[in-house]
Amino acid sequence: MTETGFVETDFAKIAFAQSRAEGPAILFIHGNSSCKEVFSKQFEAAEFTGYRLIAFDLPGHGASEDASDPNHTYTFGGYAEVAEAVVRQLGLDRPSIFGWSLGGHIALEMLGRGFGAKGLMISGTPPVKADVESLMAGFNIDPNAENLTGKRDFTDADALAYATHTSAVDGHVDPHLLAMCKRTDGRAREIMFGSVMSGKALDEREIVKTNETPLAIVNGRDDVFIRPDYFDGLSYAALWSRRIMRMAGAQHAPFLQRPREFNSLLLEFAKGV
Repeated sequence: MTETGFVETDFAKIAFAQSRAEGPAILFIHGNSSCKEVFSKQFEAAEFTGYRLIAFDLPGHGASEDASDPNHTYTFGGYAEVAEAVVRQLGLDRPSIFGWSLGGHIALEMLGRGFGAKGLMISGTPPVKADVESLMAGFNIDPNAENLTGKRDFTDADALAYATHTSAVDGHVDPHLLAMCKRTDGRAREIMFGSVMSGKALDEREIVKTNETPLAIVNGRDDVFIRPDYFDGLSYAALWSRRIMRMAGAQHAPFLQRPREFNSLLLEFAKGV
């Protein structure tokens, strides 16, 4: 049975869920305008029996409070500080990390700050430098289209469109995930995107090039947010032996859209590190 609760941090009261209190820890970090429940297919999976799975809601997301200092907290660096505070509060000893989309950027920021993870798996997260040229190279950004990723105020139609593109399964959006997309503090999107565009983030290309933490990359083959070939042009210090995985039949959230195949890969990686 999954345990849920809250931890107090200097940034906000943070909601978390964990599968058990002992065992090798895997920390899950969700994406922009999502929540910890997006990882339900991992928490419910029998193959992770014996592992301590932990997920939490970022400030301004899910059941967590909005940030007390939005301009500081709603950035890659601020979110990394929150994740590190959760790790300390829950007594996690060098967890493996799975970071999805924004969560992957947060995890890379943690590594760049010196956090000691056993391993990191990312999905939908091109390691970029915080400048326009690098962002355009790693992501499919249409300068003529409305950018929902950084839009402060969502209409119901905006929320449905964003939740559909990020986490739909066979075209269907889980009602809870849609509700949590609507719940998200719009300042979190606006400040996060603005901070990256203004260069307020570590150089993730340099992190994956130099950091010796084992790194796995598992993307959906049909992920419309990223440029798949971009990953092949980067240098990696400790890329998994399976290299860059592109999961057939999956879009931006392979752990939701192909959970059985994804869980097998995550378990293999976790055992390996």
